[in-house]
Amino acid sequence: MTIEDRPTTGSEHSRSAISDEVDEDLRADVRLLGVLLGQVLTESGGPDLLDDVENLRALSIGAFERANRADAGYSASLEDAEQFVDSLTPERAEQVARAFTCYFHLSNLAEEHHRVRVLLARDAEGDEAAADSLAAAINRLSAEVGADETATRLANLRFHPVLTAHPTEARRRAVASGIRRISELLSERDIIQPGTLRQAENDRRLKEEIDILWRTSPLRTTRPTPLDEVRTAMNIFDQTLFQVVPSVYRLLDDWLLGENAGARPVTAPAFMRLGSWIGADRDGNPFVTAEVTKAAAAIASEHILLGLEHVATRIGRTLTLGSADTPASAELDALWARQRSFAGEVTAQIGTRAPNEPHRRVLLVVAQRIAATRLRNADLAYATPDDLLADLRVIQNSLRDAGAERSANGELQNLIWQVETFGFHLAELEVRQHSKVHRQALANIRSGEPLEEMTVEVLDVYRTIAYLQNRYGVNASRRYIVSFTQSSEDLANVYALAEAALGSAQAAPTLDAIPLFETFDDLQASTTILAEMIELPQVQARLAATGRRLEVMLGYSDSSKDVGPVSATLALYSAQARIAQWAKDNDIELTLFHGRGGALGRGGGPANEAVMAQPPGSVEGRFKLTEQGEVIFAQYGDKTIAARHIEQMAAATLLASSPSNEEENRAATDDFAEVAATMDARSRERFYELIKSDGFAPWFAQVTPLEEVGLLALGSRPARRGLSIESLEDLRAIPWVFAWTQARINLTGWFGLGSALAAVGDIDLLRDAYARWPLFTAMLNNVEMSLAKTDDRLARRYLALGDRDDLAGLVLDEMALTREWVQKTTAHDEPLEGRPVLRRAVRLRSPYVDALSLLQLRALKSIRASGSADPADEPHQLLLLAVNGVAAGLQNTG
Repeated sequence: MTIEDRPTTGSEHSRSAISDEVDEDLRADVRLLGVLLGQVLTESGGPDLLDDVENLRALSIGAFERANRADAGYSASLEDAEQFVDSLTPERAEQVARAFTCYFHLSNLAEEHHRVRVLLARDAEGDEAAADSLAAAINRLSAEVGADETATRLANLRFHPVLTAHPTEARRRAVASGIRRISELLSERDIIQPGTLRQAENDRRLKEEIDILWRTSPLRTTRPTPLDEVRTAMNIFDQTLFQVVPSVYRLLDDWLLGENAGARPVTAPAFMRLGSWIGADRDGNPFVTAEVTKAAAAIASEHILLGLEHVATRIGRTLTLGSADTPASAELDALWARQRSFAGEVTAQIGTRAPNEPHRRVLLVVAQRIAATRLRNADLAYATPDDLLADLRVIQNSLRDAGAERSANGELQNLIWQVETFGFHLAELEVRQHSKVHRQALANIRSGEPLEEMTVEVLDVYRTIAYLQNRYGVNASRRYIVSFTQSSEDLANVYALAEAALGSAQAAPTLDAIPLFETFDDLQASTTILAEMIELPQVQARLAATGRRLEVMLGYSDSSKDVGPVSATLALYSAQARIAQWAKDNDIELTLFHGRGGALGRGGGPANEAVMAQPPGSVEGRFKLTEQGEVIFAQYGDKTIAARHIEQMAAATLLASSPSNEEENRAATDDFAEVAATMDARSRERFYELIKSDGFAPWFAQVTPLEEVGLLALGSRPARRGLSIESLEDLRAIPWVFAWTQARINLTGWFGLGSALAAVGDIDLLRDAYARWPLFTAMLNNVEMSLAKTDDRLARRYLALGDRDDLAGLVLDEMALTREWVQKTTAHDEPLEGRPVLRRAVRLRSPYVDALSLLQLRALKSIRASGSADPADEPHQLLLLAVNGVAAGLQNTG
């Protein structure tokens, strides 16, 4: 017996019917990995361990299926599973929790592998014109605005993801590495002939890696440092982004040029830029210092310069075009002469190896200069990425002049795209700090008292920015984000501190102060603050220097925690519309920066759908957003999936400003304004009924693993800014979402929507809104996902940990009301009915998550009963293991 090959019982018939619909290749992968895991468990813990895992699995599945059929015995079935969990010894309970977590890791990688398989099959069929592809977007836009205008918009396209280190990736790096090795073996298996020695070897290696995964502790023993988080992000760059980004450009260019691809200069722009907060976001993270930021930049630069050096060397070695057939241009000869003048030894060596291959020798010297830039050899180093691009274009133009178009437009062009995209810094480090910290630092400086340690650190940050700009170029770090911007003074303070740090305005680094509007009140005041902001002399100077470009950031997390998910969604839309109109009125090229999280309560959900639902005039071919935690690995961990994600986002960004899409959003906003107003008022009222109740905060900590989640070493950043659990104001949005998710309630994704829809009351009107109002459609689709992962059976058990029946009843009543009205509005019989593949995936894994939730509840009950706060005791260890497993099963944390 193994996790996947157990015979079907009567209680599993409907589950089997669902399983039959799943692609057979995916089922085969999951079955294989389950069989091997079962063998590993038996070898490690004996057959009794596997029996216990199987018993809990069968009980959880039976209870889940009875609940879905509204069987009167479902409660007793779950009680049977609960009793079984309670009967396990502490050691066995931990082993079972780890076994289910391992299973989720294997299932997740099988699903990812299958997603890649499907994408590759689609590519093999020549489906480049899929509805959400760049090709389809360009075709649709051309039909609406004409080919010339489309070409202009394409040239100005910008997709700008910003990687953040918010602690929502529950897996250890060692676990993630093990999963990647198993995934590679699974890919290898697709091309192995069955029944051969190679397949037997693949079986052996798979079992070995699964055994390593099983024996690797899923819990970190220490919190990662900010630089650990930087290095983790660098793995993503090295493994995928460096190669994937130019490949996406290339696929677009191949489609644009058709049979002329490679024979003509490229037309696809380098439309992506990468940003990072990792090692630079100091808002509430005392471990991110000026020295850390400097080190983070150095690590990133090392990776990009090594990558560029290797590519330039590889291309240089293959560019063996002889001067007889491919003569050098006068500009190339002049470049070679300049290279000889300051790099005599290097050029002599290369010239000896390639005396009659002028393009090869110049490019190999370029590679040496990139290496010198990395090693800080001033004699050979490039001063800026623009200097490198100038040399590469001399080589490219010389090749074109000599008729070698394919060499000019091939791998050399990929290198040019990489330099345009990543520069010498790889990802721009964006500093973020709380407005309150700036005010305190300035007050300290102006007081004439000795500078406090905090003030010294604030000033050191500006000095570090100046150093980074001098070392890697201005674009390495020029954006300075002010959290909780509440007035234009909060932005003026950025420039005042820069002058104080460097001694004068002239010596200060180039800075773009970016307001971050997070709370409901700040969103409402945004345009007033912006109007005052652009009157600041420093901002006026930046507007003049940049062609009146301005960036504004919107916070999804805190606004949702502030007024609830429904009101936050509507407030963010309204704020964007007002800011976009303000920018148009003031002749400003606006970029809205969306602080979206991975979870639905933090702006999560399908990002390309969200782009298309933005207010008219708010995108204009530019979309910037945060990519954080588990989302980074989900979207960019695999090359095929990363390429697909980048293309989808670019296509949506291009189409969002199409006349038809803007008209659809504009008309829907007008037609359903009263619906929005009713929903806003009622949902916020309902949300306040909950969170403003006396004693809500400690009750919340009692019925969820909020405090215990803080013990899980997810990231370097503390879970709270400093206040006690008596107050939610200083609780970060991530643990707020994480705790509700772990309790299988997912309150942050749906609470208040049921009351809001019921307040509207008109089902025909709501269904019309669902059909025609993109914002509303996206909201309900996201809530369906949240509800699909919500389980009222388990929610009741978590809520019973507290002593507030009134609050528990309020949560459960709103949950039932939301299910009822979402079902009425969507005309779906169950959540995700319109997305069958996703629905099946959630339903297939839900019983396994239930098993881990029961283990977590066992631990929580013990902790609550004993009052223990010892993170090393058995209940806490079981709890943290279960938290890790539930995160893997639900595939989102914060």
